[in-house]
Amino acid sequence: MADPTGFLSYERQEPPKRPKDERVHDWQEVYADLGQDERNEQVRVQAARCMDCGVPFCHSGSAGCPLGNLIPEWNDLVRRGDWAAASERLHATNNFPEFTGKLCPAPCEAGCVLSISPLAGGPVAIKRVEATIADQSWEAGHVRPQSATVATGQRVAVVGSGPAGLAAAQQLTRAGHEVTVFERDDRLGGLLRYGIPEFKMEKKVLDRRLAQLRKEGTTFVTHCEVGVDLTVEELRERFDAVVLAVGALRGRDDTSTPGRELAGVHLAMEHLVPANKQCEGDGPTTIDAAGKHVVIIGGGDTGADCYGTATRQGALSVTQLDQYPLPPSTRDDERSPWPTWPYILRTYPVHEEKGERRFAVAVKRFVGDEHGRLRAIALQRVRVGRNRETGRREVVPVSDEVEEIPADLVLLAIGFEGVERMRLLDDLELPLSPRGTLSCGPDWQTSAPGVFVCGDAHRGASLIVWAIAEGRSVAHAVDSYLTGASELPAPVHPTALPLAAI
Repeated sequence: MADPTGFLSYERQEPPKRPKDERVHDWQEVYADLGQDERNEQVRVQAARCMDCGVPFCHSGSAGCPLGNLIPEWNDLVRRGDWAAASERLHATNNFPEFTGKLCPAPCEAGCVLSISPLAGGPVAIKRVEATIADQSWEAGHVRPQSATVATGQRVAVVGSGPAGLAAAQQLTRAGHEVTVFERDDRLGGLLRYGIPEFKMEKKVLDRRLAQLRKEGTTFVTHCEVGVDLTVEELRERFDAVVLAVGALRGRDDTSTPGRELAGVHLAMEHLVPANKQCEGDGPTTIDAAGKHVVIIGGGDTGADCYGTATRQGALSVTQLDQYPLPPSTRDDERSPWPTWPYILRTYPVHEEKGERRFAVAVKRFVGDEHGRLRAIALQRVRVGRNRETGRREVVPVSDEVEEIPADLVLLAIGFEGVERMRLLDDLELPLSPRGTLSCGPDWQTSAPGVFVCGDAHRGASLIVWAIAEGRSVAHAVDSYLTGASELPAPVHPTALPLAAI
């Protein structure tokens, strides 16, 4: 039984960060290394704030964690100091808690009962507890390869090595199938490798987990674009089932704003990928923010990743723009009632380091010099609303005043439009939906027999927990398809939506 009054005895405590003046000069993770004993004791106290409420929305698939993480259970195990059992309960529902503990925005905390009222002191620090269980699991040797006891003789190809593909691969390998993961890049991990900056998750964390998958029997092939280097005919001949976990990497562009063609205006991933490759030791980045006035358009996670990357590259200034007004600091019960994902101002560690954020503004035009290079952007104050006739979102200037600010590098972090166009999909005769995604039936199978889909390729750009949950679910579907039945868990259905989206 958890401590029902723990939240009254202990305040919520965030993990301490390294000093700003120190961390902006390197690519190491933002959070401080407290040492195992101090870290574990702090987190044990934080776990004691969980009161094991009667209806734990934190691990609900609609409002909280789509993985169905047994959060009250492992909170109580941590409170009691039973880290081995906590590791077992955490890994029972989540293949990669060391990833989610660092990268997930924690819808579980939004669904925590203690987040209903500010008087409760804020939700349980679930994400911090999860990350610490994961770290302790590796340090204590609780994470070991789990090899299948019986081989099925069935072969499965997984296309894409992001979190969805890796989760599907691990589950299917453990079920006894012969699994090969194909990755077109030179290294494994997808966005975990080249989209997430090193200061958010050092890549040694990813490499450690990949080593476990290899020991379990999963085979990896890099530098292979399926559909080109490996034709669909060869794919069909060699494998009994195929899982498409190709992501939704087609970046949304801003082609309507005058001056978009100027040198110095780039999509966010054009900045993040070479920056991550530089951290891998591949030589200087092709888009460097050093000594430049950097403007980031878009207020989400990708924009924050560009923000921190530009700061560490030595940008002269960093400004992040958002068309929407400044969000409130606390939940608005009318706009986003508990347990839905709250509409509030989200401040990332990078925002504390340098620069500024501006709200309710939009770019009127990009301004260039006589050589076709970007030198400034012209801004207007705007209001975002809905067109009464069409219902579409529209951005309307609230005045004719135009402000010009210096800009040598502009990064467009305004979202993703779905799956990239690729030969593989053409040869499989798989069309994209109006949302740019791949459709499937209730068994996760596409219109191409024996070809399944999961992750961002299916639901659009989303959270890492949804990617892992869909990877686990598609593994159940593929296992059933190949053997007639499956004991693998299936945490989500293809039609599942977060409560906030319903």
